[in-house]
Amino acid sequence: MTHSAPKLPSNDAEPTKAGGRPEYRTRISDIPEGERPRERFRDIGATGMSQRELLAIILRSGAEGVSALRLAEEVLQKFGGLSGVARASLDELQQVHGIGPVKAIEIKAALELGRRLALSTQDARPQVRTPADAAQLLMLTMGLLEQEEVRTLLLDTRNRVMGAPMIYRGSLNAASMRVGEIFREAIRSNCASIIVAHNHPSGDPSPSAEDIAVTRALAQAGKLLNIEVLDHIIVAHNRYVSLKERGLGFD
Repeated sequence: MTHSAPKLPSNDAEPTKAGGRPEYRTRISDIPEGERPRERFRDIGATGMSQRELLAIILRSGAEGVSALRLAEEVLQKFGGLSGVARASLDELQQVHGIGPVKAIEIKAALELGRRLALSTQDARPQVRTPADAAQLLMLTMGLLEQEEVRTLLLDTRNRVMGAPMIYRGSLNAASMRVGEIFREAIRSNCASIIVAHNHPSGDPSPSAEDIAVTRALAQAGKLLNIEVLDHIIVAHNRYVSLKERGLGFD
């Protein structure tokens, strides 16, 4: 006598209460077809979609009594928008009712693909003419970091980027700073100038007195090494401060 394997319920199956009565649940299928995220994506394209609708497509399904659209809205509200979602950890995402390990991983994977696409479409040797140019290059990799990092943009004689090595992980301060580490890759690459950058995970890019002191020390060291320090950029989420623009640390 053979026994067939038990049939597993599909993800679309309606949950039931005791006694077999279907439990009320809001579903994407309850929304008129022309207003459903996938159908709207097909009809109007990605650029016409809201963040909530795009996130709902990634989520695919909602939670008990909550549609994917409503769940997407709750995620965006909890973390203060898409940039907050990108900064959230897997554990933090799972604190939202309806977001389990699989959905949390899928959200983070989709956002990481977007970040990598943005990086891959940049010019291989972008030219830095202004602090804004430098900040745009740096914010993609540093704007969402949860820990402070220090990086340098290595520039050739035409201000084209030769590299952007990470120098420190952790706060940069005058007491622990080793000038040789900041300039090591610059000397090795024989670059003409550098831009020093670090991030403020707090979201406030305002320079501290320590940031200004470090900038002054690096600018002086650059003169001795014949490698000009063009700027010190502080990145915080989607904002930045140029110490050169503010006249801080540069004599």
